[in-house]
Amino acid sequence: MEYLIRPARPDDAEGISRVVVTTLCETNAKDYSEEVIARVKQGFSPSAVSDLLAQRLVFVAVNDDVVIGTASLDGRVVRTVFIEPGWQARGIGRALMIEVERAAIERGVVTLAVPSSVTAEPFYAKLGFISIRDSFYGEERTIIMERPLLAVENATRGAHP
Repeated sequence: MEYLIRPARPDDAEGISRVVVTTLCETNAKDYSEEVIARVKQGFSPSAVSDLLAQRLVFVAVNDDVVIGTASLDGRVVRTVFIEPGWQARGIGRALMIEVERAAIERGVVTLAVPSSVTAEPFYAKLGFISIRDSFYGEERTIIMERPLLAVENATRGAHP
């Protein structure tokens, strides 16, 4: 196996920070200005990531104990899905989303939301998310997307004929 998906631990904060910052600079930079990238990067220092680990359910993808991807669940919202650029397009994002969705279903979430970057919108669309609206923070465009969780829908339908 090239990678393992597991819950994040406190000692993963530095690795998560590295993945997020590297991905912002190498992948997202084609869709956002330097100013937007610099502002977003500020929120993902190792200490800021440590704070997020205490607030959200965070998963990581690791290869030989090195963090190569991350995704988190914050209530019903998917956040911070980033894959190391050299590991992108290998199914890691999809595998992380499966874990996030499983955790959401266990918590009774019916509809999952994601504030998507312009860069990640096609990825989420392939997973069945649909665009609800655009949100702007200055020149930063975020696409708010949602998707019903079918396992919850099916369980609800089965319970109420």
